[in-house]
Amino acid sequence: MGDLATIRNEKDGCAFPQENGDTILRAALRAGIGISYECNSGGCGGCKFELLEGDIETLWPQAPGLSERDRKRGRHLACQCRAIGDVTIAAPSALEYVPRVPPKRQKAWLREVRTITHDIREFRFVSSDEANFLPGQYAMLDLPGLEGSRAYSVSNTANTNREWHFQVRRVQHGKGSHILFDRLAVGDEIALDGPYGLAYLRTESERDLVCVAGGSGLAPMVSIARGAAEGGLLNNRTLHFFYGARTRHDVCGEEMLRELGKFGDSIRFIPVVSLPCDEGQWDGLTGYVHDQLAQVLPREFCSYEFYFAGPPPMTQAIQELLMVGHKVPFGQIHFDRFF
Repeated sequence: MGDLATIRNEKDGCAFPQENGDTILRAALRAGIGISYECNSGGCGGCKFELLEGDIETLWPQAPGLSERDRKRGRHLACQCRAIGDVTIAAPSALEYVPRVPPKRQKAWLREVRTITHDIREFRFVSSDEANFLPGQYAMLDLPGLEGSRAYSVSNTANTNREWHFQVRRVQHGKGSHILFDRLAVGDEIALDGPYGLAYLRTESERDLVCVAGGSGLAPMVSIARGAAEGGLLNNRTLHFFYGARTRHDVCGEEMLRELGKFGDSIRFIPVVSLPCDEGQWDGLTGYVHDQLAQVLPREFCSYEFYFAGPPPMTQAIQELLMVGHKVPFGQIHFDRFF
């Protein structure tokens, strides 16, 4: 692939090449430039920029990450734009966004599919190159017959077997999950680009860990739990793993945590069901998962390192609980905003 354009960011003076197929955001991150971002999918608005010179192509004009006010002010999303020739932009950047593992494009083939619940499956791919990523990160998948990439969190950890595991929930009218569940067969090829994401495991922290997952948000939280176990963090720290489910039939994750050892000792699994009045009995915790944090955690919230992933209403509620309700420092709160 040849370079199509050079992109210059006026805010930090950096310049980087954009190659075939890359958005402005992916080109920056691939070059080791820390442009602000989170979801990489057009939903969060974290990668807004202003175009100062040159022309761009917008891939998704209606992306929800831009408000009408943003559009009137001439703002764009770096994850949804490509440069047409050389351009100059003004985009926020910071060291925290510089990738610790540079993302790369590669081919991958579906190796195995495993059922987790009635609507969540784990899709295991083998890539043409290395499987190098941090626990809690995600990759962008280009699926056959689907325009645009889809972001899916990785549930395993970096490995020499070149395996990337993704736990995906079937979404009604979801084009990506439809292809994965109903069309993709073992042996089929996709394109994989990654890793991306800022909500990865902070191994330098000595605090106990709290993971909160809802739905297919299970994947990055399981990855973080696995990374913590493999890295020896649970030898002297405790992991409180909350899983929020609609019904008892949706509860999952315990078996994966038991495989890590120290279950019930350094690892505590706390499932919470929001609709307990389904068929059968449920004698566990009920209600919204974020409401149970204060009831279960034994110490002040500022004593923990928090990781969470799941539906936007859940992640928004947890943000408000931690930041507004308990004044937890932002540096101890780790999540990637999706929509």
